Amino acid sequence: MPITTVGKFRYLGSIIEKKGDINDDINHRIGARWQKWRNASRVLCDKKILASLKGRVYRMVVRSILLYGADCWPLNKTQIQRLMVAEMRMILWMCEFTRLDRIKNEVIRKKVRVAPIEEKWRETRLKWFVHVKRRGVNAPVRRHGAINLIHCRRGH
Repeated sequence: MPITTVGKFRYLGSIIEKKGDINDDINHRIGARWQKWRNASRVLCDKKILASLKGRVYRMVVRSILLYGADCWPLNKTQIQRLMVAEMRMILWMCEFTRLDRIKNEVIRKKVRVAPIEEKWRETRLKWFVHVKRRGVNAPVRRHGAINLIHCRRGH
């Protein structure tokens, strides 16, 4: 049976594209995160629950969906901005604020104890870098991933 060549496919929950682009994977992750948000919205939007507890639920349940596979993403500034906007929309909704309230993102994040998604992404990349660095020099991940290690170290 012949193997068909495709431009993109899904593997372990991530979308892999022939040209190495990750925009479809980011869109998929944001969509999956909104789905998880809807599932957890009874807790996240409940006025009786403390903001810090909502933030904890958000970090454990919702954010983890977005960051799945993010240790391999070579994000650019536009993609990071898209992730930050999606996250702030959720956090604003969770805190019952709108952009019209003109409250700084840092103030809102402090209230729910949620660090910026860019920080968490960099932290995830750094963990991956350390993991790869511990491997032997001849390990396939070290030989074939040299360029990715350089990008990971620079935070690209």
